[in-house]
Amino acid sequence: MRRIALILAVAVAGILLANHHISAKDNAMTAEDAWKIIAPYFHPPKEYAGDFGPHKPLLKFYDGTPVKTAADWKRRRAEIRKKWHEMMGPWPKLIAKPKIEYIAKERKQGYVQHTVKVKLAPGWDPWTSYLLIPDGKGPFPAAVTVYYYPEGPLQHKKSGYARDLAERGFVVLAIGRADYDWIKKHWASMAKKMPDHQKGTHCHWPDRENPQLAPLSFMAYAAANAYNALVTLKAVDPKRVGVVGHSYGGKWAMFAACLYEKFACGVWSDSGVTIFNPTHGGANYHTQNYLGVKLKSTGKSAYQQIKEGGHDLHELQALMAPRPFLVSGCQNVTDQPVRWKALNHVVAVNKLLNCENRVAMTNDRPEHHSTRKALKQVLAFFDYFLKHGKAIEAIQKTQK
Repeated sequence: MRRIALILAVAVAGILLANHHISAKDNAMTAEDAWKIIAPYFHPPKEYAGDFGPHKPLLKFYDGTPVKTAADWKRRRAEIRKKWHEMMGPWPKLIAKPKIEYIAKERKQGYVQHTVKVKLAPGWDPWTSYLLIPDGKGPFPAAVTVYYYPEGPLQHKKSGYARDLAERGFVVLAIGRADYDWIKKHWASMAKKMPDHQKGTHCHWPDRENPQLAPLSFMAYAAANAYNALVTLKAVDPKRVGVVGHSYGGKWAMFAACLYEKFACGVWSDSGVTIFNPTHGGANYHTQNYLGVKLKSTGKSAYQQIKEGGHDLHELQALMAPRPFLVSGCQNVTDQPVRWKALNHVVAVNKLLNCENRVAMTNDRPEHHSTRKALKQVLAFFDYFLKHGKAIEAIQKTQK
């Protein structure tokens, strides 16, 4: 029996060492290795190349004046950003240095995981979050992960962005909605038993009775403050911070990256993150916890104003240029390759700025849930643009 136990122990140790060896190899991925993984996704299929579909051109001001130069785009970008903030509600003043209160810590494989409380919204209690700091000497690249509850990106096997990024040498701040304790408790029954008009009422700012911001805009604001909290740490390189999320977090990450230009790049993984499409369940922007709440200032929801004005998500995503982003799409009616017709407009903006390979979309997820292949693509994207600094190079190129 002892001999069998010894043999089993040696076998298990061998497996662990093999897995560690693979992990170490991934963590040491060069820029060239990372680029090989993501390169095919920066170009549409031939049938959609140069096809702009029915979407309004980005290289025209709202009054129809053409955008011809980088200076023109700077003014056009400001126009788009102003319009979207008008429709969704203006942000409160950002918290310059959000306080991080350390509650507990736990040693993990290659990093330390801290349970923290972070002030992410004025007038609200600090949000329970997780701060992951890799072993070694910084400054490190970093990421904000966003999800319904902050533990998600630490626990999920195929969208565990926080855990996997920390193992690759990223500082990570994992945040969830402010009501995450309530969500975890009611998660199993929430979708079935909770009336649609009540969903998401815990992410209205400043409160449910007096909403001043569309919830997705408020969550983007909270993520911006999460960035501000991260860069107070000496271990973080403020020029190499991205944001990523899956499911609700996918839309959250998209709004955060687009509306806060200090994020060097962004990845959003969800259904319906290329255009509005109310005929598909994944594109549920009209509901209360996305853009559907009626704002006190206008008496209308942001979604109503966006649709009445003929706007679409390609406008929002154009705010990223020249910063790179990746759409981790799935094979359904909202995220098929045909959506390159919308993304081509953002590609055209980057072309005006003399930048290429800034817009990517994968379509490999067969369903809403992420996959190991999709996770590998996301990690390679962050390695290439943040760990190896390619996002910084793109931004500096346009500033010369």
